Parts: sequence; structure tokens; C-alpha cells
Amino acid sequence: MTQAKHPHIALLSIAIPLILANITTPLLGLVDTAILGRMDGMHFLAGAAIASLILTQVYWVCGFLKMSMTGLSAQAIAKSEEERCKTLAQGGFLALVLAGALLILQTPLLQAGLWLSQVEVNVAQSTSAYFAVRVWGAPAALINLALIGYLIGQQRGRLILMLQVFVNLINIAASLALVYLLGLGVEGVALGTVIAEYSMTLAALWIIHTRHHHLYMRKAWLSFAQLKPLLSLNTDMLVRNLALQFTIAFIVLRGAQFGTQAAAINAILMQFFALIALGLDGIANAVESLVGEQHGKKNTKALITQVKIGLIWSSIVAVIYSLIFWIFSQDIMRLLTNQAELIVAAQQYVWVIIALPLVAHWCFLFDGVYVGMTQGKSMRNNMLMSTLLGFLPSYVVLSAYGNQALWFAMLVFLGFRGLGLGGHFVYYYGRLSTSAN
Repeated sequence: MTQAKHPHIALLSIAIPLILANITTPLLGLVDTAILGRMDGMHFLAGAAIASLILTQVYWVCGFLKMSMTGLSAQAIAKSEEERCKTLAQGGFLALVLAGALLILQTPLLQAGLWLSQVEVNVAQSTSAYFAVRVWGAPAALINLALIGYLIGQQRGRLILMLQVFVNLINIAASLALVYLLGLGVEGVALGTVIAEYSMTLAALWIIHTRHHHLYMRKAWLSFAQLKPLLSLNTDMLVRNLALQFTIAFIVLRGAQFGTQAAAINAILMQFFALIALGLDGIANAVESLVGEQHGKKNTKALITQVKIGLIWSSIVAVIYSLIFWIFSQDIMRLLTNQAELIVAAQQYVWVIIALPLVAHWCFLFDGVYVGMTQGKSMRNNMLMSTLLGFLPSYVVLSAYGNQALWFAMLVFLGFRGLGLGGHFVYYYGRLSTSAN
């Protein structure tokens, strides 16, 4: 149990496996890209990338499942086995409902993606072929979001790492066998991913059932009255995710209007942001589970201690990132592109790269705190205000600076998020401290 560990050790024992699990995910994409990139025609790779992007965006928006499950699962640590089973059953049921809606709407969703991408006929055919297979993995993919959130809340970082490695190995082996042994082409790569997604679902459920507690379900848990708190929380999280998605999409689409070079620079900067997320997400996820546990126990003093410890390690990771980017930003860029002109142009954005982790870690950390406390409304309101009062006004005021204005607005957006939730927590902490005395 975490009570037996030093608070710093407790956090790191959860965070480090989660960071390693995060790192394994891009490796899978590299293998799939290598398989598709060696097929007879670029349209296979392009089509699969577009289809995968459509589904990834849907799954990303549905990320509220993972967030809500993490907080509820963490709070259930101090409660009964029945409460933990109820949390897992409700999350899985909601995942299946969302997956059913996705399967019903798969044709208009695909058509919308093809319309937005405006691709050539052969690319569109590859997109449709990949999507038609991959979309049937939606039930498993969305259940896996709920399961991972549940396991984070239960502080099972090592188990998540094992599952992530397992699913990646299954995916790679299945894709290679289906493409090179059975000759299924782009559909084989998609089917390999589907097989891996269902394998992870079955493995996670079996492990939870046998190692932690025996799973069971009661029909009453799935009534509207029982589901209402979860639905309310997830609605708030959905609005929050949509606002965040709007901001990212605005940067990508508006940046593309500044020309090919600006779009390429933004793609590189987004990769730096993805690198930041590998580490900061791991710390934030650990904070989610530890804060959620103390929130469930109504232990105000321990909850505040976990926030302080999380902030220390989040700051350390952020400083390390900034130092690495300060020293090696050009070398990292050379790994991402071999175009000298693009690397030179991107040097104008080094200040953004260095500042990103220092500004972003506050919102990552406090997102984790509020996920653990299942304060969905606060997260929703903070994200909306950060978008409407931070990001958009900043961009409008500085729009004369073109593409650079987008990234300054992004920093303001991240800063607003961190300050907003941080300030709210200080206020909340003051009330808790007063009531505790």
C-alpha cells in the first residue's frame, strides 16, 4: 500500500512505469509505418495514416473515459470491493455505448474525413480499406481507455507497462504475419491493431479478476439513476476535451494557411510537445491516483502533501526538458527532418521549445489533481476560459506576427490553464484547511 512508502517513492513508483508505457506507444507507430512504407505504393501509407487519424481523434475526444475512471477508481481504493466493481462496470458499459454509436456512424464519419482531406482516389481507397477493418476495434479501444484509467487509479503502473508492452508485441507480430504471410496488405495492418486491442482488453480483465478482486456486475448499477453522476462527470470532461481539441486544431489549420514551411514547423513543434507529454503525463497520472485516494479518504492534509510532491517532481521534469531542448533542440530537429532550410527557419521558435515544458507542467500537474478529485466542472470551466479569454484574444492581438503568434497564444493558453486550476486549488485548499482546523 502507498501508506507504507515514502510519499516521493510512492509517486515515482507509479510515474516511472507510466512514463515508460508512454514511450512504447510511438514505437508501435514506427513499425506500422515501416510495414506500410514498404508496400508497393505511397497511397497505402497515406491512406492508413488518414484513417488512423480519424479514429485517433475520436478516441482522443473520448479520453474523458480514462480521466473520469482514474479519479473514481482512486477514490474507490478506500471503499469496498463492490464500489470498485461498480466503477469498472459503469465505465465499461459507457465505453460500449460510445463504441456502438461509433460503429453506427462509421460511414458518415469516414466520408467526413475523406471530404476534409480531399485526397486522390487511390489514397481514398486505402483509407476506406484500413478504416473498414480498424473501426471494429472501437469496442476494445474504448474499453481499454476505461481499463487503463481504472488501473491508474488503483496505482498499478507496472501492470499498465506490462500490458502496453504486451499489446505492442501482439500488434507487431500480428501485422507482420497478416501482411507478409497471408498477404492481406493494408487491411492486414489494420486487423493486427484490432487483434491487439481485443487482446489487451481480455488480458487486462483477466488480470484484474484474478490478481486484485473477482469481478461481478449488478444490473442496478446500469440504471440511469446510478449512472447519472458518471454521465455528468463525463459530460464536463467531454466539453473540456473539445475545447482543447479546438485549440490544437486551430493551430494546425491556421498555421497551414501561412504556407508549407509554417505547417512543417508546426508539425515539428507538435513533436516537441508530444515529447513533453511523455514525462509530464506520467507525473500527472501518478498524482491523479494518489490525490484521488486521499480525496476518497477525506484526508485533506495528505491530499495537499501529494499535490506539493507532485509539483516538485513536475517542476524537476520540466526543467530537465527545458535544459535538454536548450542544448539539443537542433539535434532533435535533425532527427525529425533532413531539410536544412526548414531547420534554419525553425530556429526562430527555439524560445517556444524551451518555454513549453516550463509553462505546460503547471496545467499537466493540476489537471491530474482535479482528475483525482473528479472536479469535472472546474476543469471544464477552466479550459473554456483559457480558450476564450487566453488563447483567442492573445492570437488576435499578436496576429501580425503570423505563425509565431499561434505559439505565443499557445503558451498563454497553457499558462491560463495552470494558473486557473492552481489558483482555484489554493482557494479550495484554504477552505479545506479552515474546515479541518
